[in-house]
Amino acid sequence: MRYTIALLFAASLAAQPYYRTFSHTNPVFQRIKPGEVVPTKTLDSGGQNERNEQMSPGSNPLTGPYYIEGAEAGDALIVKLRKVRLNRNWGYSAYRLGLFSLTADYVETIYPNHYKADAVRKGRDNVLPWDIDLARGTVRLREPVSSKVKLEFPVRPMLGCIGVAAPGDFAPTSAPSGNYGGNLDYNEIGEGATVILPVFHPGGLLFLGDGHALMADGEPTGTGIETSMDVEFSVEVRKHAQVTGPRVETADSLISLGSQPEFASSLDRALQLATTDMVRWLVNEYQLEPWAAHQLIGAVGRYDVVTVAGSMALKLPKKYLPAK
Repeated sequence: MRYTIALLFAASLAAQPYYRTFSHTNPVFQRIKPGEVVPTKTLDSGGQNERNEQMSPGSNPLTGPYYIEGAEAGDALIVKLRKVRLNRNWGYSAYRLGLFSLTADYVETIYPNHYKADAVRKGRDNVLPWDIDLARGTVRLREPVSSKVKLEFPVRPMLGCIGVAAPGDFAPTSAPSGNYGGNLDYNEIGEGATVILPVFHPGGLLFLGDGHALMADGEPTGTGIETSMDVEFSVEVRKHAQVTGPRVETADSLISLGSQPEFASSLDRALQLATTDMVRWLVNEYQLEPWAAHQLIGAVGRYDVVTVAGSMALKLPKKYLPAK
C-alpha cells in the first residue's frame, strides 16, 4: 500500500503544472479535505527540482493551487507546515547586496555585479553556488573563497512563497506580496510554523514555492540561498474569520505581517499594517481590552524587517497572552 501511495504521489508531481501567479483562474491541481496531510515538493526560484531538472521557467514557480473543501470567502486557512526539508545538495544566491539595501553614495563605488558566466545557470553571471550538506545541516559558499572569513552556516529551511488566490480578478505574479500572502520571504515560515491566510475565493486556492536553505532578515541581497524542498502540510478552515492579511504562529510567538509589494511605500506603512493587525488579533481572539493590547505591544513586541523595501512583522511572545 505504501509503495502504491508513493507511486501515485510521484505521478501527481510529474503532472504538476507550475504557475507564477496567485490567480483564481489557475486550474486546481489538487482538492484536499481539512486536516488531510499533504506531501508535495517545490522547485527552486529558477524552476529546477531536486534532480536538477528544469521543470518551469524561473521567477518563483508555484506548487498548487490546492482547493480546500469547505473554504469560502470570509474564512481563513490555517496552514500547518509539518515538513519543510532540503532535498538536494546545492543552492545559489545573488552575488551582491541589492542596491535597495545600500546608501546612494556607496552604490557608485560597489563592485560590478558580474562574477563568472554560467557558474550556476547558463547565461547568468551574477549568481553564486552554495554546497548544502544534508547530513550536517550546513551551507557553504563554493566560490569565490574568502581569505578572511569562513562562509559556512547552519541551514534554516523556509518557504518564500505561500499564499492564496488574490481578491477579485487581481492576478499578482509570484514576485510581490500582499494581503493574500504571496512572496512573503519571511524566514519564520519554516517547519513547525502555522500560516494563517484570508480566503477570497471558494476553496482558498493555496500555493507554495520559493524554498531557501538560509536567508537573512530582510532578504538584503534579493535572494536567500535558493533551493528545492520537500514539503508536508495540512490545512484547517476557520469559518467567518476576522483575518485581513497573513499571520504566522510559531511555538513561541504570534506574528502579524504588514505585507505589501516591495517599493510600494515606505516600511513605515508596513509597520502600521502589522501593528494594527496585532491589535485586532489580541482584541478579537484573546478578548483583551484595546488599551491592554496597546500596552502589551509597547512592552514586549518585537519588529522584524521581512523584506528590505516591503514588509514588516510584529512578533509577540505567547507566554504573555491569556488562554483563549
